[in-house]
Amino acid sequence: MTTWVEPEGGRERGVEGLAKSFTQVLVNPLTFFDEAVSPGDQAPGLVFGMAVVLVAAATRLALNPGDALAFPAAAWVRVALTVALVVMLVTPAAIHALSALQTLALVVVAPSRAGVSETVQLIAYAAAPCVVAGLGVPAVTALAGLWAFALLVVGTRVVHDLSWPRAAIAAFAPGVLAFGTGFGAWPAVQTVAAGTGLAL
Repeated sequence: MTTWVEPEGGRERGVEGLAKSFTQVLVNPLTFFDEAVSPGDQAPGLVFGMAVVLVAAATRLALNPGDALAFPAAAWVRVALTVALVVMLVTPAAIHALSALQTLALVVVAPSRAGVSETVQLIAYAAAPCVVAGLGVPAVTALAGLWAFALLVVGTRVVHDLSWPRAAIAAFAPGVLAFGTGFGAWPAVQTVAAGTGLAL
């Protein structure tokens, strides 16, 4: 409890490392999750997740400033404060809550699973496609959410050494909450389906 252990591995730090991680997790997720997720190294993952939310939230509120919280201030101040609250407070809390939820599922399907720290990282990195969720285009949001869910399944399989079915089971609840509800993929899917004459 009183010994500091330096994490080994993990992704590169800084803006360049952030950009590389974004590209790598989208292009080559199997290798990325195998090499970039490291025990006890939550900080880079959290920063990555917060950066994704920053872009998505800032884009959404720039296009729809009326969605900002009702502070007694100028519109741009309300937008800035809303983005700051979502990024700095809501995002870390949500990622940890979703990680706890996935850990409960992993207790059932993965007796020899990796740690909670790794789960925090894979949920944060899986959110990469949702960087475009703030554009407000239902088809784009739906595709981003489905892609993010697929990355979460891939990451769960790699990080926790599971079969595909077990990885999908463990990723289902946190994936639906994070990408379907949090980033709005499920309403977007319903809108796209309604536009094609399907009812979900």
